[in-house]
Amino acid sequence: MTPLAIVVAILFLVPLGVLFFMSTQDWPLLGGPTPNGLDNYAAIPENKVFVGAILFTLIYTALTTVLIFGISFVLVAISNAPRRGAKFYRTAFFLPYVVGTASASLIWLAAVNDRNGIANVIFELLGFSDGPWGFLSTPEQALFTTLTLVIWKFIGFQVIVLLVGLQAVPAELYEAARMDGARTWQRLRYITLPYLRPTLALLLVLSITGSLLAFDQFQVLTHGGPDNSTVTLVLAIYKTAFSKFDLGEAAALSIVLLVALVLLNAAQLFFLRKKDTA
Repeated sequence: MTPLAIVVAILFLVPLGVLFFMSTQDWPLLGGPTPNGLDNYAAIPENKVFVGAILFTLIYTALTTVLIFGISFVLVAISNAPRRGAKFYRTAFFLPYVVGTASASLIWLAAVNDRNGIANVIFELLGFSDGPWGFLSTPEQALFTTLTLVIWKFIGFQVIVLLVGLQAVPAELYEAARMDGARTWQRLRYITLPYLRPTLALLLVLSITGSLLAFDQFQVLTHGGPDNSTVTLVLAIYKTAFSKFDLGEAAALSIVLLVALVLLNAAQLFFLRKKDTA
């Protein structure tokens, strides 16, 4: 255990201690630190960008989680069925996941460009618009564009994990259920979902945590715009540190976000474990 403890201390505990120290300092980006106690924490409600980012991040997290789960179930049904091309579907669904988020965001940025983006050409051919649609021009369109990127990028991981979970369900249970006259929805409710509960719990925790920590896609696509309408929590911390030039307050915001994530994940795991033991 000693080597592992050393690695954890170096890579996590030491930076965490430095972060907490920074949060108690008045530390401008181009200057030295000055102790100020808990003033950075007291100033958080006055940070309008961060406060606004809380609501937007929650909305984004809810939409992302629901859409990815819903679409992934449909794709799993397609790729898990005994038909020709099932392996091709699985590979095609998973390929976007190997692309880095920043790289995928740059691809999306080029595709939705108002001057020569291919997305505008497709929209015109389909009759949805007669000119540039402005994928990033309004808060709603910017959110829609980012959601399409995130779904395209991460849906493959969800599909593969669900497929692995489905293949772990004993086929004998389905055969016995069919012989007893169980319908499709009954087999889904009483066999598939109970066996998939640990897998769904893992995916739910990963999806919510990843959405709350979203940064790359918004930094590349929208820069938090238009008018700070797509600023996430992490992007608000970034702006506080490198636009407002206040490292101390940014560190305090990071500590608050860390505590919120720990509490949220603990609550999810407690609830799911309670369900398993019920």
